[in-house]
Amino acid sequence: MNTLHSKAFQAHHRPPSRDEGRDQPDRRQPTEDGRKAGRWALVRKLLTWAFFALVAGLLVSHARSVDWSQVWETLKAYPATTLALAAALAGGSYLLYSTFDLIGRASTGHRLRTPTVLSVAFISYAFNLNLGALVGGVGFRYRLYSRLGLDKATITQVLGFSVLTNWLGYFALAGGVFTLGQVEVPAQWKIGPQGLQLLGLTLLGLVLAYLAACAWSPRRDWSVRGHELRLPSLRTALLQVVLSSVNWLTISCIVYVLLQQKVAYGLVVAVLMMGAVAGVLTHIPAGLGVLEAVFIALLGGQVPQGQLLGGLLAYRAVYYLAPLAVAALLYARIEAQAKKGAAAPAARPGAG
Repeated sequence: MNTLHSKAFQAHHRPPSRDEGRDQPDRRQPTEDGRKAGRWALVRKLLTWAFFALVAGLLVSHARSVDWSQVWETLKAYPATTLALAAALAGGSYLLYSTFDLIGRASTGHRLRTPTVLSVAFISYAFNLNLGALVGGVGFRYRLYSRLGLDKATITQVLGFSVLTNWLGYFALAGGVFTLGQVEVPAQWKIGPQGLQLLGLTLLGLVLAYLAACAWSPRRDWSVRGHELRLPSLRTALLQVVLSSVNWLTISCIVYVLLQQKVAYGLVVAVLMMGAVAGVLTHIPAGLGVLEAVFIALLGGQVPQGQLLGGLLAYRAVYYLAPLAVAALLYARIEAQAKKGAAAPAARPGAG
C-alpha cells in the first residue's frame, strides 16, 4: 500500500519530460502577435516624433522667411481701430471655417463635443495656411482626431466635407465674379476675358451639378479607393455653399479694411478670387508671393505699390501669423491633456 502511494506521489510530482512539454507554449517567450504589436508601437512613436520634427522645422523655416521688423513697422502705422476690426473679422472667418467640420460631424454621426471640433478645425486651418495643406489640413486633423478616438474612415469623411465645403463657396463666388467680368485681365496673362468668363461658367456649373446631385440623385453612396462617400441632403449642400461663400467674403473684407477702403470692396473680392487660382492660370514673377503679385498686377494702377504691399503684409500678420501662434499654443495644450489622460489609468490605485 505504501509502495503504491509512493509511486503515485512520484508520478504526480515528477518533472515533465521533453516530449510532454514540446507542444506547450513557453510563456516566457513573446508571441508573434506581441512582437508585431511592439514593432507597431515603435513605428507609431517614430512617426509621431518625425511629425513633430517636420512641424518644428517648417515653423522655424517659416519664421526665418518673415521680415519681422517690416511686419512690426507696418502694423504700427495702422490705427488701432483698423487693426482691431481686421482681427475681429479674422476671428469670424476662422469660426466660419471651423463650422465646416461640424457639417462633417453631422454627416458622419461622431459624438465629439462642439468646442472640441471647433478647436481641431481652428488648429488645422491655421497650420494649413502657413505650412501647407498636407501638414495642416491633413496631418493635424488625423493626428488630433485620432487622439480623440475617431477612426481613419470617419476622419477622412470629415476632412473631405471640410475641403469640399471650402471650395464650393469659392466656386460659387469666383464663378459669379468671373462670369460678370469684374476683373480686367492683364494682356500678358495667358487667360483672356473670354477664357476667364468660360472658367466662371464652369465653376458655377460644378456648383449647380453638386446641388442637383444632392437633390435628385437616387444613389447616395459611393466607394472611392476604399473610402465611403455619401451625398448630403440638399439643405446641407446649400448650407455648405452659403457658409463658405460668407467666409470668402469675410476674408475679402479683411483685405478691404487693411487697404483702408482705397479700393472698392467688390474689386477686392474679385482680385482675391483671382489670387486663389493665379498660380494655375498664369506665370507669377519670381520674388513675389502669388497674392501680392496678383494684387499689384490688377490694382497697381489705382493704389501705390508700397501701400498695396503694406496692406497685404498686415493681412498676412493678422490672418496668418497671429492665428498660427494661438493654434500652436492650443495644440500644445491638447497634446498635454491627451498625454495626461493616457497616463491617468496607470496612476490610479490598483491599476494594472
